[in-house]
Amino acid sequence: MRVLIDGHDSEGRLILADSQLAAVIVRLDGKTHDPEHQGRWHLEAGFGKCNTREARLFETPDEAGAWVQAILTRQAA
Repeated sequence: MRVLIDGHDSEGRLILADSQLAAVIVRLDGKTHDPEHQGRWHLEAGFGKCNTREARLFETPDEAGAWVQAILTRQAA
């Protein structure tokens, strides 16, 4: 899904948990990003228990999905 963010970082993914939107991640591809971070995935928006500023960069969307699952599981216990 395309995400409009200042003309770059436009490849985005929605992460669902139990058919509910839990997070939006965006691939860092803009030239303004540190070359070390380009191509990684950033939590652009988290909802509910995933609404945090402490998320790290993810190598893949699957890694971000595992992070969402861990957050939801850890905080549910």
